[in-house]
Amino acid sequence: MKFIAEIDVMPLKALLDPQGKAVNMSMNNLGYKQVHQVRIGKHITLELEADNDAAAKVATDELCKKMLTNPIIEDYNYHIRLE
Repeated sequence: MKFIAEIDVMPLKALLDPQGKAVNMSMNNLGYKQVHQVRIGKHITLELEADNDAAAKVATDELCKKMLTNPIIEDYNYHIRLE
């Protein structure tokens, strides 16, 4: 079966996000004073083959832990769906 994994990777909340801070300051300079905090991460989409939903989740979780994220500074979450 083919699955699509949608993965969001974000900096840990306890860490500073310099890119998000720079974008937030720029938004405020442009007059968007209602924006108070910006956090910037990355979005990854994978197409993968697996026997079932559980196997797709295991594979996605392993890829996130081993390759797609740095657990020291990043956190992730994902959603799996059939293609």
